[in-house]
Amino acid sequence: MTDDGAFLNGYLADLRGLLDKIKVDDVARLVDLCREAKRNGRRVFVFGNGGAAATASHFACDLGKGASLGRSKRFKVQCFNDCMPWFSAIGNDLSYEDVFVEQLENFAQPGDVAIGVSASGNSPNVIKAVKRAAAIGCETVGICGFKGGRLKDACKLCILLPAEGMGQIEDAQLVVLHMVAYALMRDETPAKVQ
Repeated sequence: MTDDGAFLNGYLADLRGLLDKIKVDDVARLVDLCREAKRNGRRVFVFGNGGAAATASHFACDLGKGASLGRSKRFKVQCFNDCMPWFSAIGNDLSYEDVFVEQLENFAQPGDVAIGVSASGNSPNVIKAVKRAAAIGCETVGICGFKGGRLKDACKLCILLPAEGMGQIEDAQLVVLHMVAYALMRDETPAKVQ
């Protein structure tokens, strides 16, 4: 076996180990929060940087289409890193630390759900938005790796993915959000869409 083969097997072994550490009860709580938001006409906001931004966007798509299309009620979901003109205007004119919180200010109301995705748990813009969301009365969720960083204590529900490998943490973040989305897709059989 080449050195690459040994590395790849080690990567998968580390990922399997991390997946086994996911606290299903915490993920089930996030499913409940999203379900409750949908039932009550509240919004779900999700945001992150870099790879977490892509994961956040993927989750918004899964809720907005996969768990909504053909259903009697749809998710009101928004990913704050998807509108680049607004995102870059805030970053340029104010600061990068404000790119999520300023969008939150336009939409958030008590009972909404704010989900911050950060592998390190120390992204200042994610933490600032989660703290503001809590002050508004939103349910706050962090999905983070390593030891949770500052995000772990800033949110009401922390889904901690305790690993040291960035790749495995980002893989597991998508797994967690897929678990949530696919659990919610089971709630109602969609009507046929023309």
